[in-house]
Formats: sequence, C-alpha cells, structure tokens
Amino acid sequence: MSTLNIAVLYGGKSTEHEVSVHSAQTVCHLLQAKPERYHLFFIFIDKQGQWFLQKECGFKTPQDIAITPVVAPQYNLQSLDGSWKEKIDVMFPVLHGTNCEDGTIQGLFETINVPYVGCGVLASSMGMDKEIAKMLARESGVSVVPHWTVHRGQAYDKSALEQWVQKQGLPVFVKPVRLGSSVGVRKVKTLEELHDAVDFALQFDTDVMIEKGVDHAREIFCALYGEGTQAVASACGELKMLAGEFFDYNAKYLVEGGCETKVPAAIPAETEKQMRKDALAVFRALRCSGLARADFLMDKTGKYYFSEINTLPGMSETSLYPQLFNASGQQYDKMLDGMIEQALAVWKVKNGLVLQRA
Repeated sequence: MSTLNIAVLYGGKSTEHEVSVHSAQTVCHLLQAKPERYHLFFIFIDKQGQWFLQKECGFKTPQDIAITPVVAPQYNLQSLDGSWKEKIDVMFPVLHGTNCEDGTIQGLFETINVPYVGCGVLASSMGMDKEIAKMLARESGVSVVPHWTVHRGQAYDKSALEQWVQKQGLPVFVKPVRLGSSVGVRKVKTLEELHDAVDFALQFDTDVMIEKGVDHAREIFCALYGEGTQAVASACGELKMLAGEFFDYNAKYLVEGGCETKVPAAIPAETEKQMRKDALAVFRALRCSGLARADFLMDKTGKYYFSEINTLPGMSETSLYPQLFNASGQQYDKMLDGMIEQALAVWKVKNGLVLQRA
C-alpha cells in the first residue's frame, strides 16, 4: 500500500475553534506514528476562514503558508502565490460547530472531488440542526424532549410561549439550534428570564430552541462508528457535573474539575442495550457515516430522551468519543485507520455513479 497524503483540517470560523485544535493535535499525533502509511499536511483555518499550511499541528504561527483549495485534476491544494501545489488523497476534518460541522466544509470537499472522513453534506447539515435531528429521531421511534422553536426575523407569540413553558414546567433550556459545546445556552428558572435568554441565543444562531428541562437529568453518551448496517455503537458513558448548574462551555472546557467522565455509565444493562440501539437508529436515519456521538438525557425514573447528535465530536485523548470506544475494547488509532479507509471507499462508490444520461 502506497503512502497516503492526508490533510488534517482544524480551527475554523466557529465558537469551538480552540476545541478543534486540541482534537486535531491528538489525531495528528496518532497518524504521525504511522509514517509508512500516512504523509500528513497540517491545515489550520483561522477565525476569518483563511487556510494555512503549518509545519506542526497547532495555533497560527508567523511561519504558516497561506493556501487555498482548488479544482484541478493534478492537485487540490495550492499556496496563494502558486509556489506550492499538492494532491491530497483524503481530507480529515477535525472541525466543530458552524461552518465546519454543518455540511459546508463537506460541500467544498465534494466540489473539489476529494475523499473525506466522516459524514456527508446532508447528514452533517441535519445533525447540526437540533430540530431536524429530533424530528428524524422521533420518526425512528426514539423519544425526544418536548421543545418550541423561535426564528430570528419572525415575530413570535410571547404569551403563547410563556403558556407552553408553564405547561411543561420550569426550568427550561434555551439554546441555539445549530451550535455545539453548550455555546449560547441558558437555563431559565423563571418566566422573567425567558425572553432575555431567547435574545441571547439569537446572537449565536438564527433559530433558537426552548426545551423542557429534564428533572435531575443525567447526560449519557454513545459513540458511533462505521456506515449503514455495518455501523457499531460504543459502550455508554456519562458526563457528571461538578461545577455550575448545567454543562455549559465553561464547565466542559475552562473550569478545572468542572465535570468528570464516567465510562461505562452506571445504568442498567438493558437500558444501555436499548440506548445503543436507539443511537444507531438515529445515526442511520440521518444517513451518517464515519463517526458521530449521540447524546441522551435520562431522568430520575430511568426514562431517557435523545438530545442531539454530533457528527464531528471532540477527538482529543480526553474527549468522550475515544473514551467510549476504549471502554468497548476498540483501539483509537485503528479506528482512525478505518475512517480513512471508509472515506476512500465512499468516494469510490460516489465516483462510480452515473451522473449523465447516455
């Protein structure tokens, strides 16, 4: 097998920019350990969306070379001055959030006709939209938390929303529909806080979801890997909050000791079995491939609800995704190999399709 040119992309125009870089450093470290298989190119995308070729995976440095993706038969990346050109065999996006996890970067890969790791355009876009993901989960027979959606630029009936919140019971959570890492999320404990929380969330997205709070909720996660009927679900894990009132960005990433991971989760075996089955049902309903992580909320009675799916979950050594599969006996580096192999296989199938009438 010849050495593959792998471009790892990270950073991005996203509120999860820093998380992405840390995830990519782990991925690059594991792939670099196999020089006989992979020749890595480190592609940093800054917060303005500009691409840079780096010598090592990390944050921006003065030595970085400005590059751009191109549509050309012999190469698909080049420097802006044209002095460097390269043909990439597989793009490996390690990008989170808006402009990255929402199908936009995948659309670019499709345009320049290069294989890429992970979910396609449609799956990424639907998975990023919490409302659409919940609709498809519900259609697949998976329970979801009751919710109400508000759209920027469209007046909403504040009185009707307040009545709905009172019927569901406080607290409720107000969150951007298409963001991750709990960015823009507020826990609303009184009606007086409700509309301020909606206005706050609308700074981050054009659509905002108001979601019924789950009493004494436990956050349970299941990682997914593969494609179609060959996809597999990991053991379930739990993120336990040690600081703050809910898992916001600070608790997850900034506050030391803000939360801890328990893998596997301390839940009944039958519950875990069904949750893994439901995670796979959502994965397939959204036409996901490669990797994803399904998140659930469990109440004090043991009933659980699908919360969201992350089609490009955190991938650092301390992230949930590798921890969940490690607990299932999977080796993370071999899974990365599998993701790259699958990217090439999916691309081969797509390029074998008939796109013109005879």
